[in-house]
Amino acid sequence: MATTTDRMPVIYLSHGAPPLADDPIWPGQLAAWSADLPRPTAILMISAHWEAAPITVGATETVPLVYDFGGFAPHYYRVTYPAPGAPELAAKVAALLGGPHGAVRQEPERGLDHGAYVPLAEMYPDADIPVLQLSMPTLAPAELAALGQRLAPLRDEGVLIVGSGFFTHNLRAIRAGDRRLAQALTEFDDWGSRALDAGDLDSLLNFEHAAPAARLAHPRTEHFAPLFVTLGAGLDDLGTQRSVIDGEWLGLSKRSIQIG
Repeated sequence: MATTTDRMPVIYLSHGAPPLADDPIWPGQLAAWSADLPRPTAILMISAHWEAAPITVGATETVPLVYDFGGFAPHYYRVTYPAPGAPELAAKVAALLGGPHGAVRQEPERGLDHGAYVPLAEMYPDADIPVLQLSMPTLAPAELAALGQRLAPLRDEGVLIVGSGFFTHNLRAIRAGDRRLAQALTEFDDWGSRALDAGDLDSLLNFEHAAPAARLAHPRTEHFAPLFVTLGAGLDDLGTQRSVIDGEWLGLSKRSIQIG
């Protein structure tokens, strides 16, 4: 069993959708990943599915779930993940992000969306680690990287910072037969992998112009955006970056990385 450490890695994961739990491969990949990580003192989630400005923290006592999807089978709406709240972490986040950057807003009724609880249920199924979700106040890559840098000291206190999105996210890819789109997503994933391996932060921050097929890979960029929080929080250790999970799910890249 992994033990707690004072210095946590930082990760970006492609979180899938509620049917992730039924995939024959992905849940095991996430479980193996978490088994190799030091045990966190708490988890800070930044999900593609919560955009709110100013920066907002969610529930810190009882942490409900937000079933922020439609059209799925009824059992996906009965999933539970009763993780403890993280009021101490919320106070630390507020201290790091407050001051000249403005106050951190609180939304105590806002629970974990599927970008948070779906992967956490596979990685930490006992739901015994305090979890806090933080909103993305913008989709601007440089601003999100700066946000990650401000959160980085939490790593020294054993907090696992998780950016949760999808490395490519064009839902048209789920439809079979669009070879042009499939090739475009493959090209984007390959470019992203090489940019990460090279530590080319400038190109990644400028991905909308630097990457091939960026607009096809991300018609809207909210699923790539959490990566920049991860990169900012791991900036001092960027040379250790590695892809822990790659491949695809329903035509979308599930590339997930660890720094540190």
